[in-house]
Amino acid sequence: MADASAYAENIKKYANGYNQKAAEKIVGHLGIALRNRDSSLVSCSDAGELARVREKFCRGKLGLAHKNGEIDEAMGKVCEIMKPEGSNKSRVTFYYLLAENFGKLGELAK
Repeated sequence: MADASAYAENIKKYANGYNQKAAEKIVGHLGIALRNRDSSLVSCSDAGELARVREKFCRGKLGLAHKNGEIDEAMGKVCEIMKPEGSNKSRVTFYYLLAENFGKLGELAK
């Protein structure tokens, strides 16, 4: 099981609770990408990156069939929630909040 302890406080700052198993699954999913500072962060101003998050995480990992606009709106909400982080947001927290938004934390924790 991947260790999510390094991200727990940041997630708790923004989420409506904390599902450790779901956080561990996200950390495991991201794997080696978390070792590099640049790939461990999400830039809300990078449209290409947000499109990758939508396709790879939201559609690929979460299995969402929502319209692009619905997913983009949810990502916009997460960007707004995480605004205090500055221009770069923790990818683990960002993905966690997206999963929470779409009611997928329980599914991830399986």
